[in-house]
Amino acid sequence: MFTELKDYWNRKSPQAKAIRITVLGSLIMGLWLTAGPKPAVCAPSQESGAPVPAVGSPAMPGSFADLAEKLSPSVVNVKVTRVEKATMQGVPVPDGPFGEFFERRFRDLPQSPRNHQVQGAGSGVIISHDGTLLTNNHVVEDAKEVTVTLADQREFKAQIVGRDPKTDLAVLKIDAGEPLPAATLGNSEQLKVGEWVLAIGNPFGLSHTVTSGIVSAKGRIIGAGPYDDFIQTDASINPGNSGGPLYNMQGELVGINTAIVPNAQGIGFAIPVNTAKPLIPQLVATGEVTRGYLGVNIQPITPELASALQLKDMEGALVADVVPGSPADKAGIKRGDVILAYNNKPVKESRDLPSMVAGTPVGDEAGITVLRDGKESQLSAKIAKLRSEETGSEEPGQAAKGKWGLALQDVVADLPIEPHQVAVDRQTLDAELGIDLPVRRRLLGRGQAWFELGPLGRPCPLGPLPRDQGGLRPAVRVAGGR
Repeated sequence: MFTELKDYWNRKSPQAKAIRITVLGSLIMGLWLTAGPKPAVCAPSQESGAPVPAVGSPAMPGSFADLAEKLSPSVVNVKVTRVEKATMQGVPVPDGPFGEFFERRFRDLPQSPRNHQVQGAGSGVIISHDGTLLTNNHVVEDAKEVTVTLADQREFKAQIVGRDPKTDLAVLKIDAGEPLPAATLGNSEQLKVGEWVLAIGNPFGLSHTVTSGIVSAKGRIIGAGPYDDFIQTDASINPGNSGGPLYNMQGELVGINTAIVPNAQGIGFAIPVNTAKPLIPQLVATGEVTRGYLGVNIQPITPELASALQLKDMEGALVADVVPGSPADKAGIKRGDVILAYNNKPVKESRDLPSMVAGTPVGDEAGITVLRDGKESQLSAKIAKLRSEETGSEEPGQAAKGKWGLALQDVVADLPIEPHQVAVDRQTLDAELGIDLPVRRRLLGRGQAWFELGPLGRPCPLGPLPRDQGGLRPAVRVAGGR
């Protein structure tokens, strides 16, 4: 067969000549298409006005290499030395009155030194060319000595300028003898969920480790303190990253890496840089943070409370109690009020209010919008100084479960019922006050068992229900003389 094809190819007939030209033309065209420029690929069509994200933008990062190289010099390794009291060898010393007895009984036994040094490590970020650094309070707390290692491996002894345990922030200072590369503070309020971020730190002592991820959530409350407002990220954060920076794709510092969920993967938390911004000048100037104090205990508004209080939505902070003699008390704020705005800023959730009050300079007059009996009122409070032992909102204590089937707070047995209170039982709730079972179940939630009857006769939760002790019964506070 191949012989026949060869003979046909070599023929000089017009048909054979045409076939040869066609085959050679196809070969040349194929070679040109293979070696020549590639045709452009059409991008998917987008709506008008929606540009395609550029490589390296927050929406579509290309390589992190240039950003990591630029930002790494502003990140430091923080090594601390603490002195801890050693327990007796093999015999732990208990707390309380028996501790001294155990120590006397076993003090002659062979034991390790009474005090020993413990070393720890974390991360930090330079925020000023003069050597001012920002890190976590828990990294340097109780430290006797702090050593900072720069990206070029130079080491310096650091001074603890100021600490704020409530936000877990601390400011350090080193003297490098020359200006140092410093991070640019960004705006964490502008961060969006899904935006790319970069974490740099020293996990497990591995200096200047760079990891990337996205903003998984904002405004997380993890129980770390009264001013929780964390950025959640899936950028890898491990022990040793604490105090290190979280950068956005513009190279701006947007958070301080602080905590992780130990048994999870890709769940880390950072303090927003906007939380640190107003605190840094105070920590540098005085070594501590002075916060404003209003004097109210608040609680969030749940759907059940919104329905019971006849509210349009669940925005605001419900005043559960007012501290006597506090700025709130003097301003006329009462239990059952709903604080809607503070200094013309809306209070979307109850957790917004403590930070707003804390950031108010002591002595300033704060305008407060409250909702009472369906009507808005404008009040003014002169903000006082928050003492160190106060947190701005009272935390619930350990509850005891009584015969009412509720988690109840302990009270003193001889606590009297105030004259304007009446003691009632379950039947009275139904018959005399007209509160049916479904409503009662909603009202008698955790920490919501006292309620007040306002002018409209609606129940308003105020605080925890006393345990049935010493002849006391659940009390319903009645307003308006009923």
